Amino acid sequence: MPGIIERYRERLPFASGDPVISLQEGSTPLILAERLSEKAGVEVWLKIEGANPTGSFKDRGMTCAVSAAVREGAEAVICASTGNTAASAAAYAARAGLRGAVIVPEGKIATGKLAQALIHGARVVALRGNFDEALRLVRELVHRHPISLVNSVNDFRIEGQKTAAFEIVEDLAGELDALCIPVGNAGNITSYWKGFQEILPPTHQPRMCGFQAAGAAPLVHGKPVEHPETVASAIRIGNPARWEEAMDAMTSSGGTVKAVTDAEILAAYRLLASAEGVFCEPASAASVAGLLTHGAGEGVRRVVCVLTGHGLKDPQTALEHAGAVVPCDPELSAIERAVLR
Repeated sequence: MPGIIERYRERLPFASGDPVISLQEGSTPLILAERLSEKAGVEVWLKIEGANPTGSFKDRGMTCAVSAAVREGAEAVICASTGNTAASAAAYAARAGLRGAVIVPEGKIATGKLAQALIHGARVVALRGNFDEALRLVRELVHRHPISLVNSVNDFRIEGQKTAAFEIVEDLAGELDALCIPVGNAGNITSYWKGFQEILPPTHQPRMCGFQAAGAAPLVHGKPVEHPETVASAIRIGNPARWEEAMDAMTSSGGTVKAVTDAEILAAYRLLASAEGVFCEPASAASVAGLLTHGAGEGVRRVVCVLTGHGLKDPQTALEHAGAVVPCDPELSAIERAVLR
């Protein structure tokens, strides 16, 4: 299966002779969640973006951002990240033969994401500060050096990520009423809305419902959060870079932005794994938690919940909130008691 630039080149800012740095991202599953649909009272589909090459939706934007960086002659790429952008940037930089550097908040990155960034050969810098401080510093850095910034402030990221909206429209023949999506730095909801606007007439564009963690909900409160905190590390952001665009997506579509608690996020996280067989990272489950807690508005019959990253991104959270391993002696009777009780 070709990557997103090859699939959607006519809708992306790339000409036929441009370099393409791809890991064959995109074409991710969209599955009907029958048990979740019963619980929510609407037809719910799950867009499983954890099926991308590095395990998150970031790969859609990164193939475009890094391809553009190569086209422009950049010598290196850099990003600030809570984890998924770091993993993706490191992988695509390696694929392109570029140097990669990522700035992450010290002690605030999930193990799986840190491992990815390191194994792909990126220089990983642990900043004694939060994501918002990291992004501010890297934006200053790229003004001084020939390095390409590949955070979602890069418009090529938005272009790549909008292709997920194209896929949903193709799979559902354009028939969806609402999209529920986690909101952190707000680039992804911006991208989906751009994609829907490009491919659907105004009367068929879905309601955009963004959900933030209660401890990191600047769009809900209408002001930045100085010290964001949540178990959903991927959306632990207090001052989103795409603030205005995200708010426009929600207001223009008749949607909303709401907060969900960590308890609600973790309940949805466990429900997806145990009832639907879908293992996502905690931040991904914010979309489902939001639907179950707040709904998607009146008249909605079909909803797509975006699951942004794979559960193995954050194995520690899974171990802390799942059942325990059962010890057993090497005897049949012991096995029977362990299995059948």
